[in-house]
Amino acid sequence: MNARLPSLLGLTLALGLPFLGLACGDKDDDTGTGDGGADGGTGDGGGDGGGTTGTVECEDNVCVVSGTILEDQVWSADYAWLLRGGVFIGDDINPTTLTIEPGTTVYGESATDGMLVVRRKSRILADGTKDAPIVFTSSKSPGSRARGDWGGLIINGLGPINACAEGTEGDCEAYGEGGTGWYGGSDPADDSGVLRYVRVEFAGTLISPDNELNGIAFQAVGSGTTIEYVQVHMNSDDGIEFFGGTANAKYLVTTGIGDDNLDWTDGWQGMVQFMVMQQYSDNGDNGVEADNNGEDNAAEPFSAPTISNLTIIGSSASSSSDVGILVREGTQGHLSNVIVTGWNEGCIDVDHDQTWANGAAGDLTLTHSIVWCDTGANFIVDDDAGSVEDWFMSQAGNQVTDPMLGDPTNSSSPDFAPKSGSPALSGASVPTDAFFTPVDFIGAVGPDEDWTAGWTTSAAN
Repeated sequence: MNARLPSLLGLTLALGLPFLGLACGDKDDDTGTGDGGADGGTGDGGGDGGGTTGTVECEDNVCVVSGTILEDQVWSADYAWLLRGGVFIGDDINPTTLTIEPGTTVYGESATDGMLVVRRKSRILADGTKDAPIVFTSSKSPGSRARGDWGGLIINGLGPINACAEGTEGDCEAYGEGGTGWYGGSDPADDSGVLRYVRVEFAGTLISPDNELNGIAFQAVGSGTTIEYVQVHMNSDDGIEFFGGTANAKYLVTTGIGDDNLDWTDGWQGMVQFMVMQQYSDNGDNGVEADNNGEDNAAEPFSAPTISNLTIIGSSASSSSDVGILVREGTQGHLSNVIVTGWNEGCIDVDHDQTWANGAAGDLTLTHSIVWCDTGANFIVDDDAGSVEDWFMSQAGNQVTDPMLGDPTNSSSPDFAPKSGSPALSGASVPTDAFFTPVDFIGAVGPDEDWTAGWTTSAAN
């Protein structure tokens, strides 16, 4: 048994695990290379990983992972996995694959701002199931967890972006917030792996003022990546953010987010269908915050996602529940079949001249959608180049009416489906791309099947 490791009891208490009876393996300690069970990877890591050699050290049923991992890994469900500090998969040069088995729990160590970063050319295969989701959560004990307990999940890809760090204009690369590494390239079909039935909880630690981590940051991630059935819960900063790239995603849930639920910037051109965003009353900002490039609103490639079937639920009693959809800084995009309700500042806002120009040219659209912000403004009025109301009402299929959802603001047992007689039961117009599933209903959840049930959480702490 490795003398550097604390006892199993000590590690269990540090993790905040509620009991010792997790399925124990036979290995007391594994460091070095390997690709199965608790086997660890070592290498001459450095850079973002703090220059530390990657290690995986296990005692009984707990494995502590640290540094830069340069060998393929399999993290199995019969071990608890603790991220100590920044854990980096790969070195931006040689491919490394991290496989996480269904039902596995990965803990971000609060004391060291644990986080997981998958570098360019490497992959994460986190392929859970509805009955056995993969959970990334806080190392603190259940009942004492909070937003910002640990870092989060960051995936860096080789997709195109429009925000180039100085000296990288040829390849257009950028360096991630919180020291999360380089991202960007010229491969729109880049494959960073699979996230399926994955939850990320209580993340978003504050690295420095104005430098907080998102629950999941997709940084220049390409369209070869599979992202579906993913929840980010109680994150301190944004829930899910796309920094450029071409990543597509289906069946997303964000709940109790401390800032924006869905954020995009720097040239993201992916697709999304079926996403629920539920604001809590204690904290938050916007539902969608959509940007192109803050330094150059006309930077190319423009942010121009195609998005269908969103349900964006604000907390009308909360002063921190601001805008349902805020499009600004020159973004393009095509949104359809969206429900926006309960935001006390406004349902929709459009900012900046380039954004309005995109709308006038037909490059920014919002169609077949319902807004209902009865305690705030449906459309925010400001000094920009046009009327948000006129822009919305001039487009096909849009309505200002109560969507009549079941119980969408209930934080413990929500019902996002439209009730009998709801205007959201019909009228959808889904994009024709093969990525999109044809449905008749507006919003993320239809009347017949609640795809959020069985694998998501509503735990307050």
